[in-house]
Amino acid sequence: MATKNLIVDNKNFDISYEIVNPTAKKDIIFLHGWGSNKDIMKNVFSSYLKDFRHIYIDLPGFGKSLNKYVLTTKDYAKIVDELLKLLLSSKDVIAGHSYGGKVATLLNPKNLVLLSSAGILEKKPFDVKLKIFFAKIFNALGLKGFTKKFRSTDVNTMSENMYLTFKNVVNEDFTTFFSDFSSNALVFWGEKDTATSLESGKKMASLLKKSTFTSYDGDHFFFVQNAKNISERIENGIL
Repeated sequence: MATKNLIVDNKNFDISYEIVNPTAKKDIIFLHGWGSNKDIMKNVFSSYLKDFRHIYIDLPGFGKSLNKYVLTTKDYAKIVDELLKLLLSSKDVIAGHSYGGKVATLLNPKNLVLLSSAGILEKKPFDVKLKIFFAKIFNALGLKGFTKKFRSTDVNTMSENMYLTFKNVVNEDFTTFFSDFSSNALVFWGEKDTATSLESGKKMASLLKKSTFTSYDGDHFFFVQNAKNISERIENGIL
C-alpha cells in the first residue's frame, strides 16, 4: 500500500492506493462503491487478470484516503485522474462498482467496465420520499440535528462534509454521460440487485454505444462470486 499527496483545485488530498503486478504493460484501475474501499476490489480481483498492472484506489473519504472537503463526482474524477497521471497510467481499463462506475465513466478510459454501476435515476420508495420530506422540514426549522435520523444508512456514520458530498452525488442522472461515452464498455450486473436494479443495467447498456451486457445470479456484490468469469470476459472483451 502507498499514498500520494495531490493538490487539485487548491484542495489537498492524501490518496491511498495499491498496485498489483507492477511490471505489467497494461493497466486496469479498480474504483469501489460508496461506503466501501479498495480492499474489497483487491480481495476479489487480484488473483486474476495477470497481464495487467492492477491499481486499487481508496476514493477520498473512504478507506485510508481522508477527505475534509465537500466534493462532487466531477471532483472525484479529477482527483483520480491526477493520481493516474502521477502513476503514468495508460487507463487501458477502468472498472467501477456502483458509485465508482460514475467516476470511471467520467475518466473516459479506453475500456470501461461497469459493475452494477450507479447513474440511472430510479423511483424512490415511499418511505425514502417520506424521510426526505421530513428532513427538509427539520432543516427549514433549524433542527438539523434531527435530520440525521432520516439519513441513508450509507452515510449515517459519515462526517458532515461526506454527508454533504453524498447529497451532491446521490441523485445524479448520468444518462447523458453514458450516451456520450464512445469507447468500449462491458456492463456486468447482479440479477437480484436491489440497490441498482437489473432494469437500470439494461438501460445503461443500451445508452452506451459499444457495450456488452452480462448478468449473474447475485445481488449488488455479485462480482465477489463471479470474479473469475468477469475477469475472463474482460480479457476477451477489451479493445
